[in-house]
Amino acid sequence: MTPPNDPGGLPVLGTILAELGEDHVLTVTLNRPERLNAFNQQTLDDFAALWRYAAQEDAVHVVVLRAEGERAFCTGVDVGEGIDRHPNPFSDLDPGTSLSPKLNRCWKPLVCAVHGMVAGGALYWLNEADIIVAAEDATFFDPHTTYGMVAALEPIGLVRRIPIGEVLRMVLLGNDERMSARRALEIGFVSEVVERERLRERAHELAALIAAKPPVAVQGSVRAIWESLDTGRSQALSSGLAYTQIGNPIGKAQIDRDAVKNRKYEVR
Repeated sequence: MTPPNDPGGLPVLGTILAELGEDHVLTVTLNRPERLNAFNQQTLDDFAALWRYAAQEDAVHVVVLRAEGERAFCTGVDVGEGIDRHPNPFSDLDPGTSLSPKLNRCWKPLVCAVHGMVAGGALYWLNEADIIVAAEDATFFDPHTTYGMVAALEPIGLVRRIPIGEVLRMVLLGNDERMSARRALEIGFVSEVVERERLRERAHELAALIAAKPPVAVQGSVRAIWESLDTGRSQALSSGLAYTQIGNPIGKAQIDRDAVKNRKYEVR
């Protein structure tokens, strides 16, 4: 019998590729370029399984999410195929319950490497990413209102990381305007813009640096910071203190402090 804390290897996936490297970086690639990497029900099922695996597998320290194809990182839901919806609206689920790592209690850092069109439902991943690196050709937009649909779920997540005015402009202009990678950098949506040919390499460089740190310290930090968004300041600080008391004795034992003192560093 497989132990409860042993995920038993990478799950079988249909619309995404996943590879765990020796550096503890799990590289995940959206693999529907012929559909501009739009997600269908199989994609939702794939990510639900992937986040369970990543959360439980101690060998996974960091996840990198990227996409195949030249034109798009992801253009949201596949409107041709659609996704499964419950006939009772009160039993229906937000697609984010499958796509989003934090909603799936996965506290492994997520680094997103985005290029081309990043639209609508693609924001489910970006809203919960810890670091976003964009290619120079990346553009961000939400087409819902253009097609007569309420833009609510993705923008609600987005408003927790960029100014509300920028979110409203994206929502209300729909297909009539796209945010450039440069503008996304200016408002802190992405943390770095690189040449397209450097995108995957740079995302992996950052992920490997994070993966080399004590995983308990990293995951506790990610969890404390993200959970603080759902609580008041005093409660967040109380929970944060508890996480330091739980995680620090483990994380400090995983590192040689003397070896850290003279490490090289980058200035950006």
